[in-house]
Amino acid sequence: MKPFHKISYISAIMPSPRNSPKSSRERRAPGNRLEFLLLTSQRNPVLPESPSHRKDTTASTCCPQALPEEDCMKLNPSFMGIALRSLLAVDLWASKQLGVCAEENSSWGSARPLMKAVEISGHGIPWLAGTLYGLCRSGSSAGREVLLNLLFALILDLILVAAVKGLVKRRRPTHNKMDMFATVSVDRYSFPSGHATRASMVCRFILHHLVLAVPLRVLVVLWTFIVGISRVMLGRHNVTDVIFGLIMGYMQYSVVEYFWLSPVSAPVLFTLWS
Repeated sequence: MKPFHKISYISAIMPSPRNSPKSSRERRAPGNRLEFLLLTSQRNPVLPESPSHRKDTTASTCCPQALPEEDCMKLNPSFMGIALRSLLAVDLWASKQLGVCAEENSSWGSARPLMKAVEISGHGIPWLAGTLYGLCRSGSSAGREVLLNLLFALILDLILVAAVKGLVKRRRPTHNKMDMFATVSVDRYSFPSGHATRASMVCRFILHHLVLAVPLRVLVVLWTFIVGISRVMLGRHNVTDVIFGLIMGYMQYSVVEYFWLSPVSAPVLFTLWS
């Protein structure tokens, strides 16, 4: 009995060739490989790529993304754009430096009352009122013809300046003090200077239709430029506003000459004022 039990005990401890680990691994090699692959796939899961992600990845690897059009314009500005921005910067700087009467405590603040008197001399209300008074008091047909066309020129100036200001809508300089004489809603805009257009047009009108001595003609021209300069000194306008206004007023007189009112072309108007 004892030897038999010893042999049974040894056989129970020693694995048989059929149950040995080596033979088990050889027999289950394919299965173990599949189990190993499944185990590694569970540890490092690979999510399926979405179509949009694949599209973005393909686009980024294939070709670089194009810049927006506005960015291209900023990176490659045109020569005209650079010139306009430079001109605007110089205009704002020069207007700020020349606004020496913008306030009472400015460098030339003591001359502010005089500049405001020049401002009133170029305002539209005094010129309209004076022209209407002259029409009522005039006793000659030639005088009424000149004054009626001057009235037409002043009204045309108001309409054209208001139209351009409404289209451009350029704000007045920041250092301007809003204490102007008799303003309307469109007067909050700066481009062009209505005083400059009016002074230039009236100057050309007077030089062509009034017989004046040479000193008076020189004074009329000086008055025109003083009105324009006063607009910048008071801080009402920028330099380009005044320059464009002087040119615009000079050209407006050509329009008045082209549509000149006479007893032949406008008999009804002359009948009313006769």
